[in-house]
Amino acid sequence: MTTQSLTTTRQLARRQARVESGRPVWEEEPTRLERLSKPVVLALVALAVTFPLYVVVVTSLSSTEAVTRAGGLVVVPRELTVAAYAQLLSGGVVTRALLISIVITFIGTAFSLGITVLAAYGLSRPGSLFHRPLLFVVLLTFLFGPGIIPSYLVVNALGLIDSYASLILPTAVSAFNLIVMRSFFMGIPSELIDSARIDGAGEFAILRRIVMPLSKAVVAVVGLFYAVGYWNAFFNALLYINDNNKWPLQMVLRTYIVQAQVLPTGAGGIASGTGLGMAPAPSLAIKMAIVVIAIVPVLLVYPFIQRHFTKGVIIGAVKG
Repeated sequence: MTTQSLTTTRQLARRQARVESGRPVWEEEPTRLERLSKPVVLALVALAVTFPLYVVVVTSLSSTEAVTRAGGLVVVPRELTVAAYAQLLSGGVVTRALLISIVITFIGTAFSLGITVLAAYGLSRPGSLFHRPLLFVVLLTFLFGPGIIPSYLVVNALGLIDSYASLILPTAVSAFNLIVMRSFFMGIPSELIDSARIDGAGEFAILRRIVMPLSKAVVAVVGLFYAVGYWNAFFNALLYINDNNKWPLQMVLRTYIVQAQVLPTGAGGIASGTGLGMAPAPSLAIKMAIVVIAIVPVLLVYPFIQRHFTKGVIIGAVKG
């Protein structure tokens, strides 16, 4: 019997055994080729994700000579310097925008998370006031959005133009996050809540002492969703903020990188670097440094929240 016929016979035998046992295909023992190809595919995916980030970081740390020699983005690191970061963080547009983004992200995340927790807990209790109409209104927002012009008219009528509140209030609650958290709350055993009521605990006491300690995973995940949304948001600032001094970091990133506009220098702008004891960084390195500053905070926070994703999101999305 040849090798090819022997392989075909083994495949037919495995297929027949699977049919007789009723096992699906994904529960079959992987072949040698599948076991060998899995790490190769994962390595290629990891390389495709990390290589662009590597190039951005190396370019942001490169000198003018290295950027000129490479003709653009730098792949092989040579003559590394932190001149770009020193110029950006020594005061000016980027430093101010970075502080604004940090404050908006912190306040907005706390505000949105508080409202979402309260609303999700109320909607998860079947006997709560106007439970079904309010839930219907929340689900309706999945199908119909207000649109840009009505949203702008509402913000303008409330006097929030050129106000930091316009960066938080229009997107304070996400219907998706609310439904996920509500589903998670509904999975908490009702016996715990009923026993707390028998002991005389009110709804806020039940939420604080019983529900929240059991919901750390979903709260952490939803909080990360809100934080990333506020950190990366620029469209609200584009619509509602007319004063350049109130721009968050993403607006500066859009203006300087996407639209290729020159940020102001001097007082209130980007420092020239001459007083920092190093040569001024090239324009491309400054652009890549802004990109790094914009993505590093999320990369630092994500590993601490990652372990909660399966329990916080998948369970909350399946149950209820």
